[in-house]
Amino acid sequence: MADKKRWSERIYGVLAEDEDARVCKDIPDEACNEQPKAFLAMLVALSLTKLGDALVSARLVLPWMLSATGAPAFFISLLVPLRESLSLLPQLFIAQRLREQPIRKWFWVAGSIGQALSLLAMALGLGVLSGASFAWWVVAWLCVFSVSRGVCSVTDKDVVGKTVSKSRRGRLTGIASSVSGAITLGVALVILFTPAFSEGESQMFVFYALLLGAGLLWLFAAVSYAQVPEIKGATEGGGNAIRTALKSIKLVIEEPQFGHFVVTRAFLVASAFAIPYIVVLIQQQSDGELTSLGGMMLASGLAGMLAGNFWGRWSDRASHHVMAAAAVVAAVVMAVTLLMHAAQASWLSLPWVGGLLIFSAAVAHHGARVGRKTYLIDMANQTNRAQYTAVSNTLIGILLLAGGLLGFVDQWFGTDVVLMVLIALSLIAAWQAVRLPSVSDEET
Repeated sequence: MADKKRWSERIYGVLAEDEDARVCKDIPDEACNEQPKAFLAMLVALSLTKLGDALVSARLVLPWMLSATGAPAFFISLLVPLRESLSLLPQLFIAQRLREQPIRKWFWVAGSIGQALSLLAMALGLGVLSGASFAWWVVAWLCVFSVSRGVCSVTDKDVVGKTVSKSRRGRLTGIASSVSGAITLGVALVILFTPAFSEGESQMFVFYALLLGAGLLWLFAAVSYAQVPEIKGATEGGGNAIRTALKSIKLVIEEPQFGHFVVTRAFLVASAFAIPYIVVLIQQQSDGELTSLGGMMLASGLAGMLAGNFWGRWSDRASHHVMAAAAVVAAVVMAVTLLMHAAQASWLSLPWVGGLLIFSAAVAHHGARVGRKTYLIDMANQTNRAQYTAVSNTLIGILLLAGGLLGFVDQWFGTDVVLMVLIALSLIAAWQAVRLPSVSDEET
């Protein structure tokens, strides 16, 4: 047992740059000695789920799969709004139940199993259904998947806040992004350089493999997260979930710093919306080579592998600056795309140009996610972290549903106008982010 503990502490010391494994800031004293084990268990779990997200992306893989099985375009347009909003909207009510339990990691384990079962069910449907019937099947299980993901999201921030020291939390998320990005890169290369992928039956085999593989990843992640040595937390805040949820919304007004963060995060969603519209402009000018499934996964994997750890380490020092930088990068990428489209649209058909734009947009999105997650965890404390997370995510979930209106803007005014709107939102997000007070402890 002692050798095993020393082994985990050595790995933790290398990854977290914590030689004596005793940097314990903003976590209970009794959690300090178990921090290496907690860090590694969560690192494995988060890496597996981030890889799973890449393999069954609602922005890329699921739409591609529905299109290949003859599903109507209507269903494809539902995927991203359902995937994003349903993982956020229920969190305010989930957080109420979460606060009533002193040990919360089992919520994450249950949510991870729920996501695994959803993907395995989709794979089952792929073998027996097609067209609209398969689309309804996927949409139904995507709803289960998204709600399960919401359970994991609100739980993870609370458990990380109890078990991983301040100044090490951004590193945890960043390393997980880099690990999953590297593996995604390998999967993308296999898809790109497998000639049979373009054939119908072989293409269905790839979708089977992605769904089943991702489902297994979430099951393994549940096993890993169950090993987190979580200590008991505060259980204050019991009561009726709906009444407490509505009361919690007032925190946005009653606590100015939290309200400022929520506003900043609201504008920051522009980085998430940007990628699909950049892809649309590239598709209009190319033969589809860059926007193939493998090519898109390749760009996303590279972005996660190269940018994740960078954003994570910076977030530990100044997470509000990371949010600002990510917003600026997103705005610049969109602006460059627009300028090319207006001045010399054919440039977008060049493989290296389109690839660089998609890669840069993905880097910005990774930065936005790592920065805002780290800021929220560091800003909150053990008693209000789950509540802050749930309020923030619920409000952003409503906004993401409203983001569907961008489709009407695109239809009536064009993709260029949508990107102009998103550029403006990104710049406002950057301005709001730099004005946030620092919550990071630079002492290591």
